[in-house]
Amino acid sequence: MELVQNNKCFDGEQRIYSFSSETLNGESRFGIFLPPQALDGQKCPAVFFLAGLTCTEETFAIKAHAQKMASQLGLILVTPDTSPRGENVAKGDHWDIGQGAGFYINATESPWSAHYQMENCIASELYDLIIRNFAVHADKTGIMGHSMGGHGALTLAMKYPEKFSSVSAFAPICAPSQCPWGIKAFTNYLGNVQEVWAQHDAVELIQSKGTLFSEILVDQGLKDQFYAQLNPALFKAACEKAGQKLTLREHEGYDHGYYFIQSFIDEHLQFHAVQLGA
Repeated sequence: MELVQNNKCFDGEQRIYSFSSETLNGESRFGIFLPPQALDGQKCPAVFFLAGLTCTEETFAIKAHAQKMASQLGLILVTPDTSPRGENVAKGDHWDIGQGAGFYINATESPWSAHYQMENCIASELYDLIIRNFAVHADKTGIMGHSMGGHGALTLAMKYPEKFSSVSAFAPICAPSQCPWGIKAFTNYLGNVQEVWAQHDAVELIQSKGTLFSEILVDQGLKDQFYAQLNPALFKAACEKAGQKLTLREHEGYDHGYYFIQSFIDEHLQFHAVQLGA
């Protein structure tokens, strides 16, 4: 693990690290915000943020304006990249597939399977790396995300509730098996077996797993230009059927971008702080 960049921010530090990833079969990067409490050696809760299509490990750190509240709450923020990168890594034919569009799943199909193992990277390799090297409360870790990353946050939280004790999302792709973005990604990465797709679909997972969290928080803009891809109503219905408490907040006039995230990020961090007992 190598420190690439380090900037003081709200009495904490915003850092970028590179590391050699066995799961991704190459070099990868992640961002981490360490609040002053962590710099002083105090163990802090951590929240992973999974970004959306075309984003990198820097996008959330630069655009979300989350560090001030994280500093006040004593939360560590971890921001992985959205896919494997490099000359030897397969590239897609459009911005919604390939590099920058890993979908936080483990690809089984060629040529993607050689590098696109994002689920294992986030939930195992990077998770363990963070716990080992930073002042993190191992039993106080949450996950949140945006769009494709919202899909990742919801599904990884449901698959690994022993690791992620809280979950929230901004404009998540709730039912990737039923929207063009998800169908394209799943067909490329996983093939055409619908039963396999269901293992990476938040609507399908909540129906099979039932209640896992005391509450899930989702914010959705009603002026979202990608609303037809997201299907929040399907996720709401699935949660109601499964008995999982969901707070779905819909906001007039807000679109899909980071101005939307900036507007409500403090409330998400406060939500995680309460859920994690910060």
